[in-house]
Amino acid sequence: MIFTNTKNSDFAKSFEELLQRGKMDIAQVSAIVTGIIDEIKLDKNEALKKHIAKFDNWTPKSDEDLKISTESMSRAYDNLDPKLKKSLHLAYDRIKAYHEKQKPKSWFDTESNGTILGQKVTPVDSAGLYIPGGKAAYPSSLLMNVIPAQVAGVEKIIVTTPTPDNEPNELLLAACHLCGVSEVYKVGGASAIGAMAYGTETISKVDVITGPGNIFVATAKKMVFGDVNIDMIAGPSEIGILADDSANPSHLAIDMLSQAEHDEMASSILITPSQTLADAVKVEIEVWLKKLSREEIARKSIDERGAIIVTENMEEAIDLMNQIAPEHLEVATDNAFEYLAYIKHAGAIFLGHNTPEAIGDYVAGPNHTLPTGGTAKFFSPLGVENFMKKTSIISFSKKAINEIGEECALIASTEGLTAHEQSVRVRLS
Repeated sequence: MIFTNTKNSDFAKSFEELLQRGKMDIAQVSAIVTGIIDEIKLDKNEALKKHIAKFDNWTPKSDEDLKISTESMSRAYDNLDPKLKKSLHLAYDRIKAYHEKQKPKSWFDTESNGTILGQKVTPVDSAGLYIPGGKAAYPSSLLMNVIPAQVAGVEKIIVTTPTPDNEPNELLLAACHLCGVSEVYKVGGASAIGAMAYGTETISKVDVITGPGNIFVATAKKMVFGDVNIDMIAGPSEIGILADDSANPSHLAIDMLSQAEHDEMASSILITPSQTLADAVKVEIEVWLKKLSREEIARKSIDERGAIIVTENMEEAIDLMNQIAPEHLEVATDNAFEYLAYIKHAGAIFLGHNTPEAIGDYVAGPNHTLPTGGTAKFFSPLGVENFMKKTSIISFSKKAINEIGEECALIASTEGLTAHEQSVRVRLS
């Protein structure tokens, strides 16, 4: 773990390493992913079956084997522990309520001369949602992807998820039933992205692909962008924490580890003006590590990608965090809202001592599919607008085109586009 102070002579070098944390060596896997996608385009289902046998350790015997039945989803839901079922419903209701507030509206504006301008907002026809299922299965990711698509009004929703050894995660199946999803396919990795982007005999081509995944999934999404739309290129999970002496070091330590246990490549970064707090958190991390079920993963993440930085003041801490632009940002201070105006870049901001990042992963309501690796500087969280598109509306009356048509024709003429110019002039009085 990087444990440093901004006054240290080697701080600039250490900090530059943090800024490069999200760099994925896409070039290293590009040839493999290109080959996978090309095979999907050419051989469709047969390529899918071959890839599943190679990567997921089972061989579909027929096209029907690729799809998960609605009966198995219903059965998984019925078998849920009642308390867990209640928790999933709470999460569903809160996520849906939040995303319903995001839905953009069509609008029209009428000018006195009869001009009507506006914007029509409509959902895409179809969406493909990728839900990870390798080292761990995440039913919460299903809710976070399905619900905004449903709120947007998408008619056809397809879910793909890898099923190693042909053993679908029962909780994921239950979540599919809860969300009313009927098309779920046992396909993962770059193969799933290729299938949703270009279609096979079983899996339909979609308009938008969303959802997180490993470097192969991220690379595949980048390659198919343009043929379909995507949400973002998401890398390993990460958390940034801004804190002062009012924070509980044990709480901060477990919050850092809540991301470290995701993946060995996850990043956990604490920035504080308090040396005392920094020292205490470092000790507490070791205490908590020994209690984790995924200790080996979390320890490697913290050792290789974790950082605690001590600054001269909170202003310097905020400046550094804005450069990092973390996926998740906790502000663990008594006056957290006072700093909100100065935070420019973060996927999601968690304010106050009682708002751990984990509450946002499951039941708070906002989407947990967030930009990583510094891309929060220009990407937004997954939301309803990812599944919608805008169309401009323009209507001119005779009076309106007479009023401003000459200016339009002049600009067209200046650009040397005679047909553009004349298509306006023939309508002028």
